[in-house]
Amino acid sequence: MQTRKVDVAIIGAGTAGLGAYRAAREHTQNVLLIESGPYGTTCARVGCMPSKLLIAAAEAAYHHRHSDLFGVASNNPHIDGRKVMERVRNERDRFAGFVVDSVEGFPAEHKVRGKAKFISPHRLQVDDDLIVEAQRIVIATGSRPNTPPFLKNAGDRLIINDDLFEWRDLPSSVAVFGPGVIGLELGQALSRLGVRVRMFGVGGAIGPIQDPDIRAYAERIFNREFPLDPDAKVSSVKRTEQGVAITFQDKEQGEITETFEYVLAATGRRPNVDNLNIEKAELQMDARGMPVFDRYTMQCGDSHIFIAGDANNDLPLLHEAADEGRIAGDNAGRYPDIRAGKRRTPIGVVFSDPQIAFLGLNINQVKERCRSCYAEGVVSFEDQGRSRVMGKNLGLLKVYGEQGTGLFLGAEMFGPAAEHIAHLLSWCVQQRLTVSQILEMPFYHPVIEEGVRTALRDLNSKLHLGPDVIERCLDCGPGA
Repeated sequence: MQTRKVDVAIIGAGTAGLGAYRAAREHTQNVLLIESGPYGTTCARVGCMPSKLLIAAAEAAYHHRHSDLFGVASNNPHIDGRKVMERVRNERDRFAGFVVDSVEGFPAEHKVRGKAKFISPHRLQVDDDLIVEAQRIVIATGSRPNTPPFLKNAGDRLIINDDLFEWRDLPSSVAVFGPGVIGLELGQALSRLGVRVRMFGVGGAIGPIQDPDIRAYAERIFNREFPLDPDAKVSSVKRTEQGVAITFQDKEQGEITETFEYVLAATGRRPNVDNLNIEKAELQMDARGMPVFDRYTMQCGDSHIFIAGDANNDLPLLHEAADEGRIAGDNAGRYPDIRAGKRRTPIGVVFSDPQIAFLGLNINQVKERCRSCYAEGVVSFEDQGRSRVMGKNLGLLKVYGEQGTGLFLGAEMFGPAAEHIAHLLSWCVQQRLTVSQILEMPFYHPVIEEGVRTALRDLNSKLHLGPDVIERCLDCGPGA
């Protein structure tokens, strides 16, 4: 058993780990990056990028199939599943290769392959042949799919998104469990590529949508393409010779059984901290068994240990992981001089069609902050000019503002170009603009963003401004 002493040890070479490594090197060259799996981020290998490649193929098929709206005659497109999946894999490997090449360029003494676990607050064991004594440690171990036990009855036909991207061809049918980000994106893409899809949820959730009106609207629209029950009653999942037989309650037919070639478990992810012997780190833990940490410094309590990215289960998004990794690595490198890092306005996008987006505060957070001292504006895109021209006139946008100050707080959207609109509005939140200040910005014609202006005008008409309003709202929330 060899022993190695380092200033900073980083467990995990994903987005957060690589960010931590680069930031820590600004303070010390005695850094060790420990990785047990393949190099390359979750996003590049099995997440954001391969899923968008599949979605791009699905959009091509969908647009071809629906061009009659514009008077352009089209035939039913021939979908070559092998070519679809070949492009997904090839481009995926290209994106992942960039990350691998980057890590391969790190000095050899800065990295080691193996599975790390704590044996004391400052000591890690890597496999069976290395002890790492670290002055500071960054946990950046990412997350993994979380599969409910009952789905394991599907046997060898149970897959996760990691498996899907290794397919050589498209299957005939897939049952998707979990209408979250992964389930919605992959399920809709497969459906548009000719795969029979049925989606099952629990508790009524659809993606990250919090606003009940938008959630109900989205459920109705998705059900036009494939059956989606966000609160399904499934009584049996069984592997058969034909595939996987699923027995469930259908809203119209009662209890029925359908057989699918595969079952896709898109039932969320769990942080990879349970195999680290984390109890040996002597950290304060919360009720979920996660280390208690400061999201502005990434420090666990007042210890020398930091946690970043999906491993902390705070905001499991790539751009958040990159920011958190940089903050954690910087503080680990400069420890004990701990500094708060800049956290950006929350923003998230689901690349379904219509897209789903959120930014700033959601409706529940607005109510918690302002109680009754807020207003909301809304616009439907069904009659919005540019959206109707393009045949993308589906969706709702809701925007939220604070009474008294007129401060723009956030928005949720299910509609066209949500990925772009979310960026514009998140910048407004981060700049702490008021609704009236945003309305002073230019809006071109004809563009989808004119729908944003309509929603903001609706919101502005419901806001009451001035110090007297703020005074009346002091009992409802903290104000501006």
